[in-house]
Amino acid sequence: MMFAAAILPVLLLAACRPSEGELTMYGEELTLEETTSVSAILADPEAYLGQQVQVEGTVVDVCEMRGCWLAVAGEKDGELIRVKVEDGVIVFPMSARGLMARVEGVVEKLEFTMDQAVERARHEAEEHGTEFDPSTVTGPETVYQLRGLGAVISDHS
Repeated sequence: MMFAAAILPVLLLAACRPSEGELTMYGEELTLEETTSVSAILADPEAYLGQQVQVEGTVVDVCEMRGCWLAVAGEKDGELIRVKVEDGVIVFPMSARGLMARVEGVVEKLEFTMDQAVERARHEAEEHGTEFDPSTVTGPETVYQLRGLGAVISDHS
C-alpha cells in the first residue's frame, strides 16, 4: 500500500507531461538532410527548377476536394508554396491545416494561357466555395510549385 501511495504522484506527473507530438508520413520517405527555405525558392525559382528539395513550414491550406495538394507557408508574411501530389496516391487530411510539415518534391513550373488561368481560378474558387469573378484574372500566369514525393506532418507546431 505504501508503494502505491509513493508511485501515484509519479504516474500523475507523467500523465500530465505535454505530448512530444506524433509524426505522420505521407508518400515516400524523406531522403534529403537539408531543407531549402520557401523564400529562397520563390526568390529565384528558375535556379531550383527540376531539383528535388525539402521545405518546412506551417500547412496553411489543403485541397478540400481530394486532399491532392497542400500549401506550406514561407518565412515571410503571405508567402507560400503549393505541394501538388498525384490524385489518390497521397491524400492529405484537412486536419493538417495549422500543423508543421516537412515536404520533399521537385520544383516545377506551370505556365497557363489566359483561358487556362481563368479556368484554374474558377476551379480554385470552387474548391474554396467562393464566388468566382473572371475579371480578377488579368493575364497568363506562371506558377511554381513542388511536385510532392513525400511529407511528414507533425501534430504540434
